[in-house]
Amino acid sequence: MHSVKLNAATQKDQILKLLKDVQEGSLSPDDALMRLHLSPFEDLGYAKVDLHRGLRQGVGEVIYGQNKTPGQVIGIIEAMQEKGLTNILVTRISQDTADLIINSGIELDYHPIPRLGIAARREIENPLGSVAIASAGTSDMAVCEEAALTAEVFGNKVTRVYDVGVAGINRLLARLDVLASARVIVAVAGMEGALASVIGGLVSCPVIAVPTSVGYGANFGGLSALLSMLNSCASGVSVVNIDNGFGAGYIANSINKIGLT
Repeated sequence: MHSVKLNAATQKDQILKLLKDVQEGSLSPDDALMRLHLSPFEDLGYAKVDLHRGLRQGVGEVIYGQNKTPGQVIGIIEAMQEKGLTNILVTRISQDTADLIINSGIELDYHPIPRLGIAARREIENPLGSVAIASAGTSDMAVCEEAALTAEVFGNKVTRVYDVGVAGINRLLARLDVLASARVIVAVAGMEGALASVIGGLVSCPVIAVPTSVGYGANFGGLSALLSMLNSCASGVSVVNIDNGFGAGYIANSINKIGLT
């Protein structure tokens, strides 16, 4: 069972038990209504943890860790774990924050390159479909890994095709069989961002382009790659924001699961 199914199933089981308690008379309808009213989110003061997102969207809430204190991140994780949630993504956190989370007693699988943690990680059996993550260069790996790990945690089969930029296009063509068999491709590139257009012209599946801030001064922190990708000649290329590996992985999950779940 993949993680998103597990999280959603846990929440559905709790609601079904609530309804059965009402049916059996061990819980009044008014008390059940109050619990349902309170259960969609938990107010921690500094955050309102969305506990029903898995029911609505099939994927539980993801914690954006940047600019949050370690204590705030720990509190949110604990609130989610108390409701039985697993494979909780925590994006954009430092090694120091990850260490503090682990020292608090929370099980955290931390990946330093994308600065991403996975709390209460559980093995995903039989990942679905095929998502390919392609990078122009090794310098783009942080964004690529954020996308790849996001897609993996959500229950997708992910193949990494790294360092296949247009400066040595023979490297890309050597992996064309992998790209052509994917259901969706995430193309990550900085500099002029040409990789997405090239891949878009070679495959029939949707391509999600991710511009990165990698490049020399005139690339304007990824703006040049963003504009190139937005003006792609290839059809079927969509674009997310600069360095937004998480967003690309999330969208890839949605596309990949169509017809499979």
